[in-house]
Amino acid sequence: MSVFVLIPGAGGSAWFWHRVVPELRARGHEAVAVDLPGADPSAGLPEYTDAVVAAIGDREDVVLVAQSMGGFTAPMACARVPVGALVLVNAMVPLPGETPGEWWGNTGSEPARLAAAEAGGYGAEFDLETYFLHDVPAEVAADGADHERPEADVAFGQACDIRRWPDVTTRVLAGAGDRFFPLEFQRRVARDRLGIEAESIPGGHLAALSHPGSLVDRLVDQLP
Repeated sequence: MSVFVLIPGAGGSAWFWHRVVPELRARGHEAVAVDLPGADPSAGLPEYTDAVVAAIGDREDVVLVAQSMGGFTAPMACARVPVGALVLVNAMVPLPGETPGEWWGNTGSEPARLAAAEAGGYGAEFDLETYFLHDVPAEVAADGADHERPEADVAFGQACDIRRWPDVTTRVLAGAGDRFFPLEFQRRVARDRLGIEAESIPGGHLAALSHPGSLVDRLVDQLP
């Protein structure tokens, strides 16, 4: 049995992982979805990290999984507590000292998004349906409306407080249909910043909601 601690993206709702948690438990693993104070203007990356560290507690051999903006919190947590493995899912990969607000321009994410939209024939103007919900089942998307939270601005100006990437086995899973962080963009960032190859998985940016079974297959396929 492994312990999976799951970090959500912007907004911080643990509900994001509600289709993944039962899949992991059905396969005999422990799964803990962390709820972050994303909407709290007085809380930011340090507080998010505190919440993840508290969720890990004294558990051993933890597989820490981070979605999207959770990629900033994950390495900060790894710097504070032992973690067996780190898996980034359609995640922002920060440099030491970089802020989420700087990340967009530093990585060229917006030109990559626009180029992918032109190549894919879908709208370049951002909206939730086109970029996040296009492959999420309608009933799941409708349920999610009750769990949506805004992300307070404070975290976007706070640095990823690490001196170097943590010395932990790291994997990058990138959605083949991710329109927000297109696959080739994620592959480039993973190579440039981590020196590793991103692994393609089914689904868009919210693969945990659209393809939970396939995502869990990949989460567990390299466990010892």
